[in-house]
Amino acid sequence: MTSITTVNPATDEKLETYELMGEDEAFARIEASHMAFRDWRLKSHDERAPYLQAIAKGLRDNAEALSALMTHETGKLLRDGRMEVELCAQIFEYSANQGPKVLADEERTYEGGKKRGIVTHAPIGVIYSIQPWNFPIYQPVRVLAANLMAGNGVILKHASICTGSGLKLLEICREAGLPEGLFDVLVIDHDTSDRIIEHDLIRGVTMTGSDAAGRHIGQLASKNLKKTVLELGSNDAFLVLEDADIELAVKTCVMGRLFNNGETCVSAKRFVVTEAVYDAFVEGFVAQMKAVRIGDPTADETQLGPVSSKDQFDTLVEQVQESLDGGADLLCGGDPQDGPGQYYPATVLANCQPGTPAYDDELFGPVASIIKARDDEDAMRIANDSRYGLGGGIFTRDEDKAIRLARDHFDTGMVRINNFGAADPNMPFGGVKNSGYGREHGGFGMKEFTNAKAIFLP
Repeated sequence: MTSITTVNPATDEKLETYELMGEDEAFARIEASHMAFRDWRLKSHDERAPYLQAIAKGLRDNAEALSALMTHETGKLLRDGRMEVELCAQIFEYSANQGPKVLADEERTYEGGKKRGIVTHAPIGVIYSIQPWNFPIYQPVRVLAANLMAGNGVILKHASICTGSGLKLLEICREAGLPEGLFDVLVIDHDTSDRIIEHDLIRGVTMTGSDAAGRHIGQLASKNLKKTVLELGSNDAFLVLEDADIELAVKTCVMGRLFNNGETCVSAKRFVVTEAVYDAFVEGFVAQMKAVRIGDPTADETQLGPVSSKDQFDTLVEQVQESLDGGADLLCGGDPQDGPGQYYPATVLANCQPGTPAYDDELFGPVASIIKARDDEDAMRIANDSRYGLGGGIFTRDEDKAIRLARDHFDTGMVRINNFGAADPNMPFGGVKNSGYGREHGGFGMKEFTNAKAIFLP
């Protein structure tokens, strides 16, 4: 393969063709990023902040063009694309405003308080960012903003299906005045990507994607003694407990399953419902899923667009069929119409069984898995019966009980109580178990690729 051709999943029309870079060109860009980093690292945090503010403005100025491009490349709803661009602008602003405080030198003492020490969070170099397609701007931005503020350079390998979005982000950063080479985008194949991980000037690797891909990248980086941050998806469980507000639970769970066309790492995927409220929840949930309007992602009335690609569509078809063969019941959907476009309907599977995709795996699309629990304790057990641990949710009228469950029992990095959302710049984002390790947002991401350097004064 010598080129990449992007395709609009709503129409199956070809968009653009991009030539793949050779290894020599890719390595030259890494070297240029390192050279830019050598100057950038000497700027103070306050001196870096205006560049990030300028990028935030550039994102807002290009919001319509960016949103349309993301919709064309991945099928996401146009209005969701606008929300994504605004979130990215806020992330740059948060990093610019909070970075100087988060990364400030820390005064310490040593030898029982007799002597003075300083801990400084020093940048380490060029960070390699490998990102997926489901949020074409947000995924690279959450790495870029934090690491620019920390003083690092960033090299991005984006998913091939949203190559244009990655290049547009690069254009906006350059127009905002970011030093040439400090951030760059590589259009490369997987073999070249592996050799980049091994490159001496790459000091850290961060990746969002499947747990299988994360295992490969993590092992290769570890072999070369490179630190990694991995966010590897999940099959998040949302618990509907015996005292839940069913109307709120149904409305929120439908939104949580269909957000971004169901293609979100931290979206609601498994719905673990206690027996006492099972029938009421299922009746309301299925009714709302059946009523979902699927169609043109640029239309205001559309609630569900196409999945991102033919490959993703075929994967969903296979996962749903395997789950049905394994004992699941189909309550609605599951009958995609022939093209054009990769449209998969809002689908509900019940009686999902261990050992099938609907119970064990991540269904990246508008397919909900419902699992009945005997009681609240059993619901918590089922939620944790997963190799993943990114996010989750709890619906109950007892907030204190929900906080206890979230804090002491839910084995995930994030828990939502009586609400759904994807990310916020002020709250940490990341998971445990096969959902990866490390944190982004909330100031945590700014320190992931810094050297906590101890300075001992006499």
